[in-house]
Amino acid sequence: MTYWALNAFFLGAVAVVAVLAILRARRLEGNDTGRGVAGRGVAGRGVAGRGVAGRGVAWPAVGITAAVLLGMTAVFDNIMIGVGLVGYDESLISGAFIGIAPLEDFAYTVAAVVLLPSLWALLPVAPGSASARTDSAPASPSPSGGDA
Repeated sequence: MTYWALNAFFLGAVAVVAVLAILRARRLEGNDTGRGVAGRGVAGRGVAGRGVAGRGVAWPAVGITAAVLLGMTAVFDNIMIGVGLVGYDESLISGAFIGIAPLEDFAYTVAAVVLLPSLWALLPVAPGSASARTDSAPASPSPSGGDA
């Protein structure tokens, strides 16, 4: 099995989760009638790219994060391969490189950058969490008078 075939399993699963997150955000947006998303206040309104109910995926932020992490991956993977810490079977790589790092090595960064915010958007909001609050008022101080 080539590295790209292995990556296809991971990237396919990530794509499914990301599509589910987008569809959920659009469904929640469609339920918004001006009283807030799912009863959570007007502050939670938005589209799939802006965040729905405080838990949507902010895709522009994901893009910026991807650019930063792919740049860091390029630097550090090249260092690790250059010093011999990591090696690849030449018969299993595509032959496309960024420096001396095979292109396949970047799929894990893309998977993580898309999967984590997508899962975050799909997870239920815990009662009492900041995302579940219906107003934008700050949290009340703890009974002891200190910050909670």
